[in-house]
Parts: sequence; C-alpha cells; structure tokens
Amino acid sequence: MGRITEDLIRRNAEHNDCVIFSLEELSLHQQEIERLEHIDKWCRDLKILYLQNNLIGKIENVSKLKKLEYLNLALNNIEKIENLEGCEGLTKLDLTVNFIGELSSVKTLRDNIHLKELFLMGNPCADFDGYRQFVVATLQQLKWLDGKEIERSERIQALQNFAAVEQRIREQEKAYCLKRAKDKEEAQRKLKEEENKGQMARSHTGSDGHWYTDISAPLPPSEESKDYIQAPEIQEGQCKEKKLDDREDDLEFWNKPSLYTPESRLETLRHMEKQRRDQEKLSEKKKKVKPPRMLVTEDGRALNVNEPKLDFTLKDDEKRNQIVLDLAVYRYMDTSLIDVDVQPTYVRVMVKGKPFQLVLPAEVKPDSSFAKRSQTTGHLVVCMPKVGEVIIGCQRTSKPVKSTPDSSRGQTSQSQRMERLEVDPSKRSIPDVANIVQEKKHMPRRVHAEPKITPSEEEPDFEDNPEVPPLI
Repeated sequence: MGRITEDLIRRNAEHNDCVIFSLEELSLHQQEIERLEHIDKWCRDLKILYLQNNLIGKIENVSKLKKLEYLNLALNNIEKIENLEGCEGLTKLDLTVNFIGELSSVKTLRDNIHLKELFLMGNPCADFDGYRQFVVATLQQLKWLDGKEIERSERIQALQNFAAVEQRIREQEKAYCLKRAKDKEEAQRKLKEEENKGQMARSHTGSDGHWYTDISAPLPPSEESKDYIQAPEIQEGQCKEKKLDDREDDLEFWNKPSLYTPESRLETLRHMEKQRRDQEKLSEKKKKVKPPRMLVTEDGRALNVNEPKLDFTLKDDEKRNQIVLDLAVYRYMDTSLIDVDVQPTYVRVMVKGKPFQLVLPAEVKPDSSFAKRSQTTGHLVVCMPKVGEVIIGCQRTSKPVKSTPDSSRGQTSQSQRMERLEVDPSKRSIPDVANIVQEKKHMPRRVHAEPKITPSEEEPDFEDNPEVPPLI
C-alpha cells in the first residue's frame, strides 16, 4: 500500500525544482494511497491537489490548506464529506465515484462560501430520490452540480420543497446505513476465512516453499529408501499441482460476483499485490547469475571477446610500423566510462563495464602505445608500435647483423656502418686547434699536377704496349 512521503511529493514537484514548501499544484493520482496525511504540514501554499484513483477512506489533514481552490478526490473509498471547513478558498470539489451514502454530510460545506462546483455522481447518494433538490437547497452558494448549471428557478423550487425532500433523504440514508453495516460484516467474515486458509497453507509448506506431509508412523527401510529416491519427482509434481491450484484460485477470484464496496476494492488490490509478489519470486528463481566471462584461459592464452557488440577495424600500418585499432564506441558516451589496457599480445577495452578484447597479430610496446577519441564520430583509436624494429625517417631498417666472408654487398656496407659506430680509444687524435687553418695550404688549381696512373708491373697480366699513347 502507498503512503504520502516527502520523497513522493518531491518526485512529483519537478516543475517547482523539487521545492515543496512553496508548491502550488500537486498531483498524487494512482499511487494506491490509503490515508491523506502530511500535506497540510509540508505544502501550505497548495492551490490545486489531485488525489484521484487512490484508496483514501477519509477526508482529513487538509483543513490548514487555506489557499486550496481545487480538490480532486474522485475514485476513492470516501463514505462521508467532512473536515473541509478550514479550506476557505475552496471553489471546486470533485468526489465522483466514491461511496458517500450520508447525503446530509454535504451540510458541512455550508461554511465554504466560495464553493461553486461540486461533483457527486457515481456515489450511492446520487441515486436517492430528491438528491439534486436536497443539495441545491442545502448549498445555496453552488453554481454547478455534477457539471450541470443550477438555475434560479430550480433553486427556488428546491427551497420550497426542502422539508419534504429532507424527510425522504433521511429515510433512504437510514436504509443505506443498515445495508452498509451488513456488507461490512460479510466482508470481515470473508477476510477471516481467507486468513485461516492462508495459515493452513503455510502450515503445510516449508521455509523453501515446498509442500510436505506429516507421517506419523515410520516406513519400513525398503519403502523409506524408495520414497527417498522418488522425492525430487514428488516435489516437482507438487509444484506443478500448486501452480495449477493458483491459476484456478485466480480464475475463481475474478469470476465470482462481488459488490462494489470499499472492502471489495481493498480485496482486489491485495489479490493483485499477492500475484505480483508471487511473480517476483518466480522471476528471482529463474534468474541465474551469469558466470564471469573468461578473458584468458588457464594456460595463459588470451581470447577474442566483444561483449559490448561494437564494430571495429584492425589495421597494420607498415609505414609507421604500428598496429591501429579503430573501435566504434557510442558517440555520446562519456569517455570516463572507457578503460583501455594494452598488453604485448592483446588489447582490452572496457566499455561501461563490458569487455572488448582482441588478440594482436604481432607483439607491440605497451609503454609506447596511446589512445585517442574522435570528437566527431566518437570512435576510439588505439595506436600500438610494434616490437623488434626501428623507425628511421619513415623507413624501416632491421637491426645490424655481423658480417660473414660470404656476405653480399649489402651486408658488407652494413658491416662497414657497424665498424664506424665502433670507436677505438687508441686511435683517437686530438686536433691542434692552433694549426687548424695552416693545415690547408691554398695553392692554385693549375699547380696541382694530376698523378699519372701507371699500371703496376707487379701484376702478372700487365702488358706495356708502346703504341698506346699515355693518358692525360
């Protein structure tokens, strides 16, 4: 059952920034509220109050709402008009479809001099002979009754016949009160019977919800063991029988005739709450806890996982010697909900607690990796440099390797380059700073005589041909 709480009022006061002390309009309809309370303490400035379609049985705790202009209590369990004298500014009162049988209780509204509209249709008193004439003559400040305007001639006629009409109304009220007392006794008797049935049912069920039967005499060993073996099957059968019984009880409840009384409304609500609780229990039993998803096997092998179900592309950028992962993360999702973890052989991205893991085709450097997010598409881009290769001027070169006698020219050049990197401390020479300029002798270009290239006679294949002129 619902109750009026401060949190409930604040949730329904969003148009006033959840401030309740200065609230002027409040809507608490369809909240299964049984009692009208606390509003006169928390919301003194209310002008409009909606409380229709609840289970309120009495008008109370509203007399301090001096500024209240419109009160809607339609579709409740109210049986009498009372405690509204303090609502000095009340101009409209809606009590449609309640259980008001004491029509004479409208006399309590005489002090509400600003009351112009009153709705009493759908109440037992609206079926009384002379109902409209009685209300029109009693509340002379009214302008509208049940949505119909009160004309001057109608009011004059009602005042002329008021004595006879009032006598008829009192007789009908008395008959209704006797009938209502019988209905209350019948409702209490049914409620006691249901409570007794519930106690009997609980005595035959255990704490785990299974049905059990009391066995006074012990069974022989053979029969006892046989029953022990068949116990799970018996329990399953009993559960099925219980479900069938519950369905039959539900059909019986909705098909049986019942009077439209406050007790019947409460009984219907309790039955629906019971069904809701039973459904929640069944759903909790069916709900199984999912085991945590395996990301790495026992032997240390990473698995490919895409629990958030995101599109992605994995590209091997040979030009920059790196692997690039483009993950289509939700565009408007906050970046704080994304966690990136790069390992040498795989990359893991947690998106709102859901893992995305991908095994990489090559080993990468986690320390040199970085992630960024696009401001237009929201995609997450993770760049991961590869291990084992060096990037020089956007060209990839392998690590230097020792040269061998049978190596090719490329290997020879690499070995020469490696020899240049090696420095022999004994061969170091300190340049003479004072004679740096003197080391270069400026001589005319013509003076320099180009050395003649003469073949060495030591070569075995050399033949000197005198007819061939010398090279200049």
